[in-house]
Amino acid sequence: MKDPRIQKLAANLVGYSVDVQPGENVLVEMIGSERDLINAIIEEVGKKGGNVFVQLTDRTVQRVMLQNATEEMMKTWAEIDLNRMKQMDCYIGIRAGENVNDLSDVPEEKMKLYNSLYSHPVHSEQRVKHTKWVVLRYPNASMAQLANTSTEAFEDFYFDVCNLDYAKMDKAQDSLASLMKRTDKVRITGPGTDLSFSIKDIGAEKCSGQKNIPDGEVYSAPVRNSVNGTISYNTPTLYNGITFENIKFTFKDGKIVEASSNDTKRLNEILDSDEGARHIGEFAIGFNPHILHPMKDILFDEKIAGSLHFTPGQAYEETDNGNRSSIHWDLVLIQRPDYGGGEIYFDDVLIRKDGIFVIPELECLNPDQLK
Repeated sequence: MKDPRIQKLAANLVGYSVDVQPGENVLVEMIGSERDLINAIIEEVGKKGGNVFVQLTDRTVQRVMLQNATEEMMKTWAEIDLNRMKQMDCYIGIRAGENVNDLSDVPEEKMKLYNSLYSHPVHSEQRVKHTKWVVLRYPNASMAQLANTSTEAFEDFYFDVCNLDYAKMDKAQDSLASLMKRTDKVRITGPGTDLSFSIKDIGAEKCSGQKNIPDGEVYSAPVRNSVNGTISYNTPTLYNGITFENIKFTFKDGKIVEASSNDTKRLNEILDSDEGARHIGEFAIGFNPHILHPMKDILFDEKIAGSLHFTPGQAYEETDNGNRSSIHWDLVLIQRPDYGGGEIYFDDVLIRKDGIFVIPELECLNPDQLK
C-alpha cells in the first residue's frame, strides 16, 4: 500500500517546486536505493505531460570511480552529463545514501578535480542557472541515526517538514526580503562572534520550497571585500564525507585570513581550493519552525529555526557579489538560547535576538506564526 505522504510530496515537488509544464524534460536523480518516491515522481510528471529521465547513483560505486578517476575521465564525464543537463528544463535531486561518509577516503586531490571539473560546470553553472530545480533528502535509517531518533519518528518529522504549507511561508518571507534589499550594514554577534559586512545593492531571494525541500530561508551575499571580524560556527558540518566541528573564521577586508576547526589542516586545504574559496558567496537567515537541531545534513541544518549561514565560495547568480569558486560550503550558526544565543543587526537596528525576530514586520517568521 502506498504511503499517501509520499504521493503528496511527489505532487508538491512536481506541481509546486519545479512547476512542470507539458513537454518539459525532467531529470530525476536518486542517490541511494529507495524507489517509492522516485516512482511517485515519475507518475506525477506523467500527469503534467512532462518527459521524465532518471539517473540512479550508488555512492559506493561513485567512491570507487572517484578513487580511480583521471583528469581526462573527469572531463569526459562532465562533457557527457553537461550535454544531458542542457536538454533539461527541470531537475529533481533526491539524496538517500546509507552512509554519509562514503566519500571520506577519496583523496583530496580527486575531490578537488571532481568539484572543479564535474560538479561546478554541470551543477553550479548549468543546472543551478538554467533549470527549474529542487533537491531534497529521503528518510531512511541512516538519516534517523544522524538525527538521533528512531526511523519511524524521523519519517514523521521528515514529512511534517517537507509537506509544510510553503505557499504560506512564501508570503511571510516578503517582509524580510524587502528589508534585506534596503539594508546596507549587517552585524552579527554572539559567543565567539562579532562580524560586520555590507549587503548594499546585492539583493535578497526568498526560499520557500522551489529549490530545496525542506526550505525556509532568505539569502543575500556580502559585498565581497566588506567582511571583517570573527565568526564561530556551532553546528557540525559534512564536507566530502568528513565531519568538521568548531569552525572559526577571522576575516580582513572580505578574506578568511585565519581558519581553525577540529581538523584545521584539512579545513585550510579546502579553503585553498581556489581564490574565491576564502571569500563569502552567501549570507542567509533560516527559520523553518520544525527544524530545531543539526543532523549533519545541510539541506535541513541551514533551515534551522533561529539560525543563519555564512558560506565560503561561489555566489548565486540572483544575489551575485562577483565571487567565483568551485566551493559552496554552507556553514551554520544557531543563535537560539540553547545554542548560546546571539543577535543580528541591520543598519544598527536589532532585528533578531536569540533566534526570535523582534521587529513587528518580521514577527510573521517566528515559529509560532509559521507552524
